[in-house]
Formats: sequence, structure tokens, C-alpha cells
Amino acid sequence: MTKYFTNDLTIINLHRKPSVKSEIVTQMIFGDNFSITKKNRKWLKIKIKEDGYKGYIKNRKFPKFLKPTHKVNILRSRVFKNSNRMNKIDEISFGSKLKIIERKKNFFRFSKGWISKKDVKPISFKEKNLFRKISIFKNIKYKWGGKSFKGIDCSALIQVFLNFNNKFCPRDAKDQVKFFKKNIKLNNIKKNDIIYWKGHVALALSNKKLIHAYGPMKKTVVMGINQTIKRIEKTAKLKVIGIKRL
Repeated sequence: MTKYFTNDLTIINLHRKPSVKSEIVTQMIFGDNFSITKKNRKWLKIKIKEDGYKGYIKNRKFPKFLKPTHKVNILRSRVFKNSNRMNKIDEISFGSKLKIIERKKNFFRFSKGWISKKDVKPISFKEKNLFRKISIFKNIKYKWGGKSFKGIDCSALIQVFLNFNNKFCPRDAKDQVKFFKKNIKLNNIKKNDIIYWKGHVALALSNKKLIHAYGPMKKTVVMGINQTIKRIEKTAKLKVIGIKRL
């Protein structure tokens, strides 16, 4: 039986190789789980439970698997030392998973500190509209491999919302486009359809607008669908390779 550990840091960078100079391929946010496949004094080679992604993180002591009870429902939630909203000690990102161990009025306590009750939902909670809150990431900076309010990339923007709604989603655009099976033509596109290029992905907000974490603009932006398709074709010489409906 695989032994899992739980990330108890706000964000951890996962590197392609055991070096801080190596490419950051993804991140784990608070509450993500992983197994260890190899370790030495400085580095752990791990596999993330939620999406099977593999890479290297710095070796430190992590708690054994903690079954979460709640998840963060806003872009960033402040963590306090106590339940009177004094002494902010950290912030954790949308989708972070927590095990609540104490309740006091409008606050919950978990391993890191106290968090406002209104910032979280039960772990079983699902939105009817899976991407209802995706615009909370508007203007968040683009970061290759990023998965949080501190920086996010295009495929993570899709993944974090599906994961929040307890749905599996591959980490990378090249795997997502293969995983989602229902194909849509551009002239039938509607809200929540997912548009793929080679190495890039965007979400339709309507039949006219989309949102994507867009490297050339260094942030998450809302743009016209036709405008984006033309721009990417002109600047990156890439055509749309698939439009998927969940």
C-alpha cells in the first residue's frame, strides 16, 4: 500500500531535476498529497497523488497523510495565529485542503493556524458551474509551473478549478487535450468550453470571450476569442488543435 504524505507549506516548487536551478514543472499547494519514490539528504523524488506528476522537492519532514475536511474557496485566505484576527502568519491559495481540528464562532483551526469560516467549503462541495469563480485569477501574474495566487500558468488555471470540484484533470495542456473527449467546433463554442493550442489552453467565458494565463502578457487576462486565435496564430504560428466540452 502506497504511503502518502501531506504538504504543509503554502506552496512547494516541484523541480524537473534535484537542483533549485532546475526547471519548476509544477507546484503543490497546501494540503496536496504525495508519495516518495526516492530520497537523499537534500532531495525527495515524489509523485503527486492528485495528478500523478513527478519531480523533486527539497527534503524536509512532512506530516503523514491528513484526510482533509475543508478546502479554500477564495483566491487567498489569511491564516492567523489565533481566532481574534490578530497576528496574520500566512496566506494560503484557492483549492488548498485543510483538516479542521477546532471550531470557534466564525473561525476554524487547522495545523497552520486559524482561518475564517467563510473562506472555506466542505471537501465534498461542488459548484454547479465548475468555473464559476475563475475570474478571481484575473490579473494574477503568469508563472510557468505556478498554481496559486502568487503566479499561475495556463493549464493550472484549468486544473485547479476541476480539482476544487473533486474532478481529476491532468496537469499539462498536452495531456488535458487528450484526456477530455468531447470535441466542439469553434462556431458552436459556449461558456466553459476549453480551447487548446500546442502548449497552451484557455477557457471560454462566453461565445465571444475567454480567460487564460497568457505568458506574452505576463498575467491572466480576459480577451476576445477570435482576437486571441488570430494573435496566437500570428505571434506563435499556432492554430487551435481542439475545443473540448466537459
